[in-house]
Amino acid sequence: MDGDRISASEARLLFDEAGLIDLGLAADAIRDRLHPERVVTYIVDRNVNYTNICVTRCSFCAFYRLPGDMEEGYLHPKEVLYRKIEETLELGGTGILLQGGHHPTLPLEWYEDLLASFKERYPIHIHAFSPPEIRHIVNVSKRPLEEVLERLKKAGLDSIPGGGAEILADGVRDRISPHKVSADEWMGVMDCAHRLGIPSTVTMMLGGVETLDDRVEHLVRVRDQQDGTGGFTAFIAWTYKPGNTEMGGRETTSADYLRTLAISRLFLDNIPNLQSSWVTQGTGIGQIALRYGANDMGSVMIEENVVRSAGNTSHTSREELERLIVEAGFHPRQRDTLYRLVDRRPWPPAGEASPAANLREPVRRLPRPGTAI
Repeated sequence: MDGDRISASEARLLFDEAGLIDLGLAADAIRDRLHPERVVTYIVDRNVNYTNICVTRCSFCAFYRLPGDMEEGYLHPKEVLYRKIEETLELGGTGILLQGGHHPTLPLEWYEDLLASFKERYPIHIHAFSPPEIRHIVNVSKRPLEEVLERLKKAGLDSIPGGGAEILADGVRDRISPHKVSADEWMGVMDCAHRLGIPSTVTMMLGGVETLDDRVEHLVRVRDQQDGTGGFTAFIAWTYKPGNTEMGGRETTSADYLRTLAISRLFLDNIPNLQSSWVTQGTGIGQIALRYGANDMGSVMIEENVVRSAGNTSHTSREELERLIVEAGFHPRQRDTLYRLVDRRPWPPAGEASPAANLREPVRRLPRPGTAI
């Protein structure tokens, strides 16, 4: 609370012993310190999956289809993707999140041509190709990583999503995604991208088979990388959804999600933005997450297919996101992929009082042990 950096062992202690409410108070105070303007942002964009054909066969994924699946496997033609972008722009969207499976035959030139065709036609931010996808393109094209990233950037890649991180501990990765990149390879893509001026987000999938030590290792890797390059714009923790997956199991609790989110806010002192995962937790817990360190509600998600494949049914609208933000005591603002505001409306609207006006100011410091709150 004094602004000092906490260690990995201290983060582990918080997982074991800290009260959930205390963690929320502390994370809320840190969020308020980083974002004193009391704005909570969201983005209008679309998750576009250009293919579901994938050779990686991750046990936690219900989205992929193997090569040769003629009934459910697909590779969208450009015309389908163009229509998705046009619909996004018509709805006030500013970007697309473009990801797909590890298609075994698509060359680097296919991705370059696709990006260039988007940029020729549309004024839209392209947030595309998670590190495992990029490593797959490297392997298929037999080109060096730096060359692949430089060519994708030249073709129109604006930033990289933090997908495929799951848990950045190889013991976990060997169990749930043995054919996907290692933790070092995942981080190596991000390191190279950041040094080429390509920003990215970073994610964590919690509640699968990992231990608390694995979660702490993940956070340590992320913070160390951010110390080196500063290229992560946001951290997104989301919970594993077991429906329709080979791995199966049970979904973790919302309390576990909120605890992990709050500790992430305390530990990741060098990443400015934490996103609420209403997609996996529902809008109610997504709103509560704004008091556990999150300062962003993520995307309206005009389209989302991967989590939905695992049985998730959560959905929302711009109006609902703004209502949830206001009810939590914050000012809603639409942003772009790089967290720049695109919504310049005055707040509160002229002649209206802020709905948050009567809420208590955020707790900036925890009381001493034993003090009544």
